[in-house]
Amino acid sequence: MRYTFFGTPDFARTVLEELLRAGLPPVALVSNPDRPRGRGLTLAEPPTKRLLKDSGFAIPILQPEEITPAFLEELRALDTEIFVVAAYSKILPPELIAIPPRGILGVHPSLLPALRGASPIQQTILDGVSVTGTTIFLIDEKMDHGPILAREEVALTGRETMPDLSRTLAVRSGALLAATLSRFATDEILPVPQDHARATFTKKFSTADAFVPLDDVLRAVRGEDGAVAVRIERMIRALNPEPGVWTTRADGARVKLLEASLSPEGALVLETTQLEGKPPASGSGPLGF
Repeated sequence: MRYTFFGTPDFARTVLEELLRAGLPPVALVSNPDRPRGRGLTLAEPPTKRLLKDSGFAIPILQPEEITPAFLEELRALDTEIFVVAAYSKILPPELIAIPPRGILGVHPSLLPALRGASPIQQTILDGVSVTGTTIFLIDEKMDHGPILAREEVALTGRETMPDLSRTLAVRSGALLAATLSRFATDEILPVPQDHARATFTKKFSTADAFVPLDDVLRAVRGEDGAVAVRIERMIRALNPEPGVWTTRADGARVKLLEASLSPEGALVLETTQLEGKPPASGSGPLGF
């Protein structure tokens, strides 16, 4: 079975790592271009590219800035049966979707049709659900819309952070994808259409979405509003490190809310905060109370 893997960030790297562990290396990798990183703006390779290079796989690595006719010709020349997409972050045009004769398998870290879109892991934490999962599906021209090949549930504890849950779902997604690829290649899986009437959608969260008014923080810390305390604690687990939960003090200084928990009485306990321009500090000291 010959497949091309599309993916760029750490989530995609972990999925690809599981495929390599299962003895299923791709014929080629498609990722975003190298980008400047850090204060020195040093050019950094995408995590998926670094993984393949570190693992010693000498396969083509394509890094188009845009999906152009020339890039589509490069894909056709690879002569692969299947494409696999995991966190590639580009919309696939119909011309690309039509290339692989056996279709494109997508990896989505939710139980589709729930939580289609850009931020299913963050939304899962914000919603406070007890079960999430991962889905392998056939990509069509609509977002996270195609028929399902496999799904796997993952139970939650209610303490997961975005990085923790992303890692867990990436590992489970990679293992499920490895098993699904083998069965799909031998026609052992019948795709099942999604129930589109039950679909829910997520969005990409902005810095504005991660703002918490100081009055809400004070009421939550004092135990005056349990619902607000729960909401803020979930935001801190879901929206850190990106876009990063924050508030402003009475003097206008910005303070990041980095870690928190709930007391047995339901009050918000701020464990780590950070005044703008200063290192992280224990407790709520940077907020002045």
